[in-house]
Amino acid sequence: MTSLASRKAQLEARLADLKGRMAGIEAELDSHQSPDWEDLATEREGDEVLEGMGLNAQQESRMILAALQRIADGEYGFCTKCGAEIGSARLDVLPFTPFCRDCAA
Repeated sequence: MTSLASRKAQLEARLADLKGRMAGIEAELDSHQSPDWEDLATEREGDEVLEGMGLNAQQESRMILAALQRIADGEYGFCTKCGAEIGSARLDVLPFTPFCRDCAA
């Protein structure tokens, strides 16, 4: 069973990783200024992929911040929908999940 302190550290490390990734994506998106139309078209296709990755990182970051707030409030590990305890196996896989297995289904 993982302690609350190690869950918090895991969430904070993941959040830092995501922030770094989002900064890299933003820098990459800002760097595309090719004057060649073919190159620009190829860059734009890549930009769509990068934007999708950035949106996913933003969503995960919001979920992690909410989980960290639940830790601060003493509510972490309990389903925000039904109040049941979230199993440690589920938290091992999705440490930021706000829902128990039943409510997530």
